[in-house]
Order: sequence, then structure tokens, then C-alpha cells
Amino acid sequence: MRIRFYEVHTFTDRLFAGNPAGVCLLDELLPDELMQKIARENNLPATAFVLDRGESFDLRWFSPTVQLEVCGHATLASGHVLFGHVGRQEQTLTFQTRAGELKVARADGRLVLDFPVRPVASCETPPLLIDSLGAEPREVLKGADYLAVFDRAAQVAALRPKLEGLAQLPVRGIIVTAPGDDCDFVSRFFAPQRGINEDAVTGSAHCTLVPYWAARLGRKQLHARQLSQRGGELFCEDHGDRVHIGGTAVTYLEGTLNVPTD
Repeated sequence: MRIRFYEVHTFTDRLFAGNPAGVCLLDELLPDELMQKIARENNLPATAFVLDRGESFDLRWFSPTVQLEVCGHATLASGHVLFGHVGRQEQTLTFQTRAGELKVARADGRLVLDFPVRPVASCETPPLLIDSLGAEPREVLKGADYLAVFDRAAQVAALRPKLEGLAQLPVRGIIVTAPGDDCDFVSRFFAPQRGINEDAVTGSAHCTLVPYWAARLGRKQLHARQLSQRGGELFCEDHGDRVHIGGTAVTYLEGTLNVPTD
């Protein structure tokens, strides 16, 4: 079996920055076990598997170790491939996923994700979280992820967490955030539970970050940076129960995977 494959660097306008994702264009649905093997072999933070169903696309995401519940950057990468390489002409693409119906649209030179909000609520701060981060946040909230809020961007940039401790927390991952110096807010995202020690740029984390910062700053449109080693830039808008997350992407690799059929 031959599968068209792309590696795309997302939430950036240059190569070797942003978050890399693999995109596999399928002619037929593959078994989960085979998709997991392909993602493990690619060894990227996420590999997306896209199957054209006519009116919409089936979309699945895998890290090298597990199937992902939701993945923003690999969805952006899928939209980039379908618009830029497959030549889809519509303004908006619709994906059917484990996280429900998701969309990618073209607007003002960017690709814009339309994702549901991932809510959080105030909670007691687990001592393991403070110990693992090596610093105490001013506020902690919890939903599918922990959201740890700090006072300054420099505190977020300086974190050197104990990943083995973070991996023991009963959440998908840990978002850390603070007001930005040259943007509205900054963040980092750690998900050792999902085989991703630190994600370079995390679209899905902004489904939590955007409503939090929109309420705190009192405005709907927000400019965000993720302070990973590769770095990334996101242009976001709060829409109540939905979040729009915009960014750009560049193609690094285009090729073919040769996958055994038995």
C-alpha cells in the first residue's frame, strides 16, 4: 500500500519552527494498530490520517505512543495539505473526529481552526504539580488539562519541570501560562502522559487558554505565543462555546509511505 505523506510545520511561517505534524492521505480506513505503527515510525508529535468522505473528511490523530483525543496543530496541517497540495477550492473544510465536528477555514492569509471550548474550573493546587513544575502558580484550574497561571512570561519560560512527576497527574496534560510581553499571553504545554514531553505549539490548549484570557483581559481577539524551543504564534478569537485559532504553516516534506497490507 502506498500512502501520500507530508510533514508540515505549523503555527509558523518558516521551516524548523512551530510544531511539526505528519499528514497521511488515505484511500481507505486503516486499522488503529497500523496507524499507531506509522505514527511511531514517523516519530513526530502527531500524525494525522485523513480520509475523504465527500462532504467532509474523517480525521484521526496519533502521537508516537497513543491515539489523541484532539489535536489542533495536526488539524491545521491537514487543512494546509488539502488546500495547498490537493487543491481543494472551498473556503472551509469539515472534519469528523473523536472531538466532534471540527473546521479549518481560509481567512486573511491564515488557516483558522474552529474548535469547541475546553472548559476549566478553579481547583486546589496539587502539591505534586507545584513540586513537578518547580514553581508555585498564582492560580490553578482543572478540566481535561491542568491550567497553571503565572504572573510573568519570564516565569513560564524559565520552567524546567520534572516530567516524571507531571506524568503522574490525572489529566491529559499541563498548560502553563502568563501575560505576554509582546503579545496578549504566552503558554507552554507538557503532556508526558501522551508521549509528548513538551509540545512545540498546542492548538487544543488554546481552547482553554482563549476563553480564560478573553474573560481576564476583556476582549475577544487575542495574540498568543507558545514559548517552546521551536516557538509558535497564534491569532485567536473567542466565540462563546467555540474558539477560532489562526496560524500559518509550511511544508517540509512530501513523499510516499510504503506500508505492508498484511
